[in-house]
Amino acid sequence: MNMKGYMGKLLVVDLSSEEVKEEPLDSQWARQFIGGSGLAARYLYDLLSQETEPLGPENPLLFMTGPLVGTRAPSCGRYVICARSPQTGIWGESNIGGFLGPELRFAGYDGIMIRGQAAKPVYLFIKDGQAELRSASHLWGQGSYKTQEAIKEELGDRQVRVACIGEAGENLVKYAAVMADAGRAAGRTGMGAVMGAKGLKAVACRGRGPIPLANRQAFTEMARAALLEVKDDITTQILRQTGTAGSADYFALLGLMPNRYFTQGSFPEAEKIGGGAMAETILVGVSGCFGCASQCGRRVEIAEGPYRLGETDGPEYETVASLGSLLLISDLEAVSYLGYLCNAYGLDTISTGVTIALVHYLYQEGIISEQETGGLKLRWGDPDPVIQLVKMIARRQGFGDLLAEGALAVAQHYGVGDWAAQVQGLEMPMHDPRASAGVALSYLTSPRGACHNKSDMYLVDVGRIMEEIGVAAMDRFQEEGKAEVVARHQNWRSVCDALITCTLMNVPIQGLVDMLNAAAGWDVDLEEMMTAGERIFNLKRALNIKLGWSPEGERLPPLFLQPLEEGGTGGYVPDVERLLLDYYRVRGWDRETGKPTAEHLRRLGLEDIARDLGESV
Repeated sequence: MNMKGYMGKLLVVDLSSEEVKEEPLDSQWARQFIGGSGLAARYLYDLLSQETEPLGPENPLLFMTGPLVGTRAPSCGRYVICARSPQTGIWGESNIGGFLGPELRFAGYDGIMIRGQAAKPVYLFIKDGQAELRSASHLWGQGSYKTQEAIKEELGDRQVRVACIGEAGENLVKYAAVMADAGRAAGRTGMGAVMGAKGLKAVACRGRGPIPLANRQAFTEMARAALLEVKDDITTQILRQTGTAGSADYFALLGLMPNRYFTQGSFPEAEKIGGGAMAETILVGVSGCFGCASQCGRRVEIAEGPYRLGETDGPEYETVASLGSLLLISDLEAVSYLGYLCNAYGLDTISTGVTIALVHYLYQEGIISEQETGGLKLRWGDPDPVIQLVKMIARRQGFGDLLAEGALAVAQHYGVGDWAAQVQGLEMPMHDPRASAGVALSYLTSPRGACHNKSDMYLVDVGRIMEEIGVAAMDRFQEEGKAEVVARHQNWRSVCDALITCTLMNVPIQGLVDMLNAAAGWDVDLEEMMTAGERIFNLKRALNIKLGWSPEGERLPPLFLQPLEEGGTGGYVPDVERLLLDYYRVRGWDRETGKPTAEHLRRLGLEDIARDLGESV
């Protein structure tokens, strides 16, 4: 299929029948939704319903790239994995870096649609336009690191890129991750559990083909100019020096970094687990994704002691907070070891940390005791029982079987559902919504539940403004006018997740638009791109409604409506209803039903979606 900027093909795999075939990429949908999670949502919209069992063979799993993936555009080496989430029951989407996304494009495909369920464990091997299913029975039960190495050895090619699950995915832990390129994770919403339910241990890919570009010379010049800007950007330099965990000290000062299950406003020892401390102690190297100038990945080594580790990937910010400050653990070696275990088992560190912190809180409050925990004494700051809980969760052993269902299920089991730190069933990321009205609103309205990536307002709050798209500097506690900023930021991040580019990097906004035009032969301006982002965001809202979502889930747990007098939150509590009323007005959505109005959908070219929602067009 002759589509400039795209490979023009999807690989379609039916695990039940073992049929592997190709189909043309829908060019009209690609033009409307660009790629990545936007295009994935459009494909899955027609294939999902309330009756789709998330862990059943009928739930399609989609790996999708974007039109800039694998090109010379800086920091465009990512891909998404999407399906109905077994953790939340709504839109499941996880974004991951590394190298497999570009490799899939080099092999000739824009994405992979995986359906059905294998009779015995398998892995999918793709090489230069050819694909086959291979037995993975010998890999079942192996961790993610060992699985990647074993597949490379079996295929006799160290350049093969592998995305796989560990024991957590095999055991259908609701927040199991998909792991790739050592410690890169598609962590959120349980895509690893979907793979496990399908009997799919891994996807391995090797490709050597070119990516078609409409204007290669212009694209190359634009990419070179964008890369120079990225290299010169202060964000790139900070990330190279301290990684994402380098933000821990400043976020702790602002009250963004949560402590003791979101109940303590400050944690003086947070500085012991941040990126600066890592650089001075256990850091031995750096790593990065395809086309990345920052190399924000950390390589660490712990030579001796109870948490001894050979050289491996080090923890990022979300991990040092979720397995560190959230549990009042200030031992960086212990936090690194916990992060390694989660990666090896294939667990989302955010959901794992929040769920374990919840049971610590329940233990402290006398709701549970050693009788429930299997004899474990849960003490704030003690990493050793946490290590045991991580293992129990991944293997669904004893108390871990309940924890494998997630924080909301645990809290409901003990009759304290409001104590779960979650929105729509997805555990809170490591940015306390009491430290930022924008963060609170983005958690409430994200299409996948509590999410720090659909709008990273915590970065906007500390100065990462985007004047070109109307995202200006505002006081982080200001609520008036915040909805419009959050909505526009969500629209732009929807574009980023479609292209796909890393949101941590300051790739020039107009440069991304220009590079897309040069790659695909389009002629769109920035506002048209913003409209595409708005279209994608509204499509995901419509899909959630189709899956049974309702506005009742748009709430912060009561825990977050209690002020923290100490620390950087300044005692602020978000006025949820005020924020949502303003947001719905900006979005053009009905406050009672949560639905986008027919007029709004029609303006976005989504008349078919409006009809499906029962809206008159």
